[in-house]
Amino acid sequence: MKRTLIFATLAALATRPVAAADLPADASPVALSAEDQAALNAAVAADQAPPPAAASGASAGSNPAISLLFGGSAAAFSRADPQQLGGHDATASGFNLNYLELFAESNVDPYLHFQTSIAIGKDGVELEEAFADTLALPGNLQVKAGKFLSDFGRINPTHPHVWSFADQPLMAGKFFGPDGNRGMGAQLAWLLPLPWFVEAKLATQAADGSCCNRSMFSDAGRPVRAGDDLLYTATLRTFVPLNDDWSLYVGASGQTGPNPQTTGLGTQIVGGDLYLRWRPVADSERRSLSLQVEQAGRRRDLGGKIVDDQAGYAHLVARVAERWETGWRSEWASGVANDPLDPQWTDLRTRHAVQATFYPSHFSRIRLQVSMDRPNWLNTPVYGALLMLESVIGSHGSHGY
Repeated sequence: MKRTLIFATLAALATRPVAAADLPADASPVALSAEDQAALNAAVAADQAPPPAAASGASAGSNPAISLLFGGSAAAFSRADPQQLGGHDATASGFNLNYLELFAESNVDPYLHFQTSIAIGKDGVELEEAFADTLALPGNLQVKAGKFLSDFGRINPTHPHVWSFADQPLMAGKFFGPDGNRGMGAQLAWLLPLPWFVEAKLATQAADGSCCNRSMFSDAGRPVRAGDDLLYTATLRTFVPLNDDWSLYVGASGQTGPNPQTTGLGTQIVGGDLYLRWRPVADSERRSLSLQVEQAGRRRDLGGKIVDDQAGYAHLVARVAERWETGWRSEWASGVANDPLDPQWTDLRTRHAVQATFYPSHFSRIRLQVSMDRPNWLNTPVYGALLMLESVIGSHGSHGY
């Protein structure tokens, strides 16, 4: 670019009429060679040419953003089985591989975007997500199809590398499974034509797999015989900028699907979530304070017996400097008697955690977290401490708000 500008400047000077007053008394005209004049003309033409057309769909799809994400921890727990529920949690004292994830995404063409994530762990390789979503539907509509995390609440649609704490909330593990709620299916999203952000989504997915549909069919191996054998998820979310420094994000979610115990009422889960954030736009240290709350209730038909339980969490995270963060989280999850999924979980379970995180750069973080867990079936709490390292290499897409 600099070279082009230099040539263009020289060409302009060379073609500008020169007055005698512009030259020194003893100056003589300088003639350009034919080659120099041709080079100057080519440079001027290139500088004035319109920008190249956008890349075709084939070239866009052939250059995906690919990244490798790693999370590992050194942990110490007060008992051999710390009663963790998440598939990416540290589950024993010593060294743990929390996750290793291969992520790729790209616009296939002007109409479709494709994204996939593959988890690599001690138990093998697993396809977590692989889906395509549309880019150009009319009416503010978008369709997603493939294998994906359901859009229930704030934690479930996300991966561990964006969590504010090192382990999965009890609510997600108890209601959805160790890997969150996901499955093959399709989703329709609609951005409502309002002056502020309001989005509605409706999805239908397979309801099998104890990893990801613990409250539904789980591993019963029951075939899909009718529409009520599938899982349905509906969400409604709105974002409100309160002022330049404060913003509020509120959502409501609901699920209905079958379970192995009955063909009647099945399972329903409803929940609400809130995210309140303060971040001064003029703060050079990027300080912020965020409150996140999520609560859900579950109702199941266990063959003529209707049972209800609830779970939720609240966490407060403060970015105290550009590279430092700290946070507190409290969780709760109730239990019911004679629950075939959790026979020991008959009363309230609570867990509390505190974390401090250092960000060496945008691509890594080091987190220290301590916790106290009170499962109702144990006589003493479970205490835990872990030091976690997380890093990413490659090109990784931006995260949702």
